Amino acid sequence: MTRPAPLLAPSILSADFARLAEALPVLDDRCVVHVDVMDGRFVPNITLGMPVVAALRKETQRVLDCHLMIVEPSRYATAFVEAGADWVSVHQEADPHLHRTLAAIRDAGAKAGVVLNPATPVETLTDLMGAFDFALLMSVNPGFGGQSFIPRTLDKIRRLDAMRTASGADFLIEVDGGVGPSNARSLIAAGADVLVAGNAVFKAPDPRAAVRALLAEMDAGR
Repeated sequence: MTRPAPLLAPSILSADFARLAEALPVLDDRCVVHVDVMDGRFVPNITLGMPVVAALRKETQRVLDCHLMIVEPSRYATAFVEAGADWVSVHQEADPHLHRTLAAIRDAGAKAGVVLNPATPVETLTDLMGAFDFALLMSVNPGFGGQSFIPRTLDKIRRLDAMRTASGADFLIEVDGGVGPSNARSLIAAGADVLVAGNAVFKAPDPRAAVRALLAEMDAGR
């Protein structure tokens, strides 16, 4: 399977919340907007919800990639689609009826993603092949930005990529946590298609230059 050019997903969790709309113009045409939704229950932090997604939708035509780190994601997943999300991902660990939730996201008109925490093996996705459009592998424990990358994630990416090839399923592999110039190339080389980067973009002295540098490293990996 020929993979598309890799995409960068800058996380607005690391942007200035008072100036979110001003953060969007620094993005490249190969960027999607990663939106971290946290409820203070599934993870020990609270961020934002549907009203902010709806506001972002008015400000950009870019793909809004909403990562739901919440309990009972089946209650809210389609509401995020209605608010303007193009991609919605839910944690396998939070949803006992994941197949149904993924189908509901697709039926609502968005791409459906499944998220795995660092301790969850990729092999748990075996019986979901074909039911999701992208798999998001957490390379830090979710809840806060600025954490260090967990090296074992590289092996998980390779295993999931092998599962993708063996099954013939067509989905993207996304990686979130501790992503930066030092590991972007190796993540793409391992099989990732989309990299989430927060501090590496929005905390950089020149976010536009940071985006260009990350994409160059990703292209070298592909």
